[in-house]
Amino acid sequence: MGSRRSRIGGFRSRAGKSAARVVFALIIALFVIFRSRSRNHAQGSRDDSRVVANEPRDTGKYVAKGDEGLGAAVAIMIDNSGSMREKAGNDKRPKYQVARAALEEMLASTDSFAAKQPGFPIKVGLYYFSSGVHTLSSMQAYNAASVRTALDSMPDPNGGTAIGEAMDVARKSLYESGMIRKYILVVTDGENTDGRPPREVAQQIATRSEGAVRQYFVAFDVDAKNFAFLRDVHGEVLSAANGVSLRASLDTIYRGKILAEAVDAGESLTPPTKKP
Repeated sequence: MGSRRSRIGGFRSRAGKSAARVVFALIIALFVIFRSRSRNHAQGSRDDSRVVANEPRDTGKYVAKGDEGLGAAVAIMIDNSGSMREKAGNDKRPKYQVARAALEEMLASTDSFAAKQPGFPIKVGLYYFSSGVHTLSSMQAYNAASVRTALDSMPDPNGGTAIGEAMDVARKSLYESGMIRKYILVVTDGENTDGRPPREVAQQIATRSEGAVRQYFVAFDVDAKNFAFLRDVHGEVLSAANGVSLRASLDTIYRGKILAEAVDAGESLTPPTKKP
């Protein structure tokens, strides 16, 4: 009888230990789930500034949001991926600092343009992209102080390179600008690593805008042949091996092409008539 009781007691002891292990495992599992959800929530909060075009991928023509008038809108997409921490050529500063200074200098030429072309509006939107796309300054009338503040607010480079997604966000902002002339300017130092391929997006933009959106790239410290597909959509890519050539390429595109083309187009278009 004593032996039997001993066996029963041992069984109960083992059963109790097993139950304790099960309860402990459940507690650990619940802790892991709760912690994972907390992290996801926190990550979602950090990504609130991410911009997503978020439109059905059909093949119809893009439709502007509201009426459009004479003027030009430029969506500038700045690569802020991890590789922008590196240096290009003989530059003493990392690429992201060189690019921001060059862009500020490029946009400053808008002031002299506006002085020569009073009444011709220029709107500029600034965005940066890494693994996602984020707004620095939404599409608005050019203002030197706002541009400087926006560029200074850009975080340190990190993450991948979502070029295609950046192009789509740029296109969306252009169709909300109210301007007839629309331009995308991408400054990047690498190949696409996240989201849709830029070749695919470029073709879609060209087709659905019926050529209304002009696409320009500056390949900064990366082979421009990676973006040769732009020729198929009447776009253009210029190379830049360092800060000096980056400023030259940006000036060629912005002043020599975008602003010049915008004015030429404006002179050849008839302003929309106002309804009585």
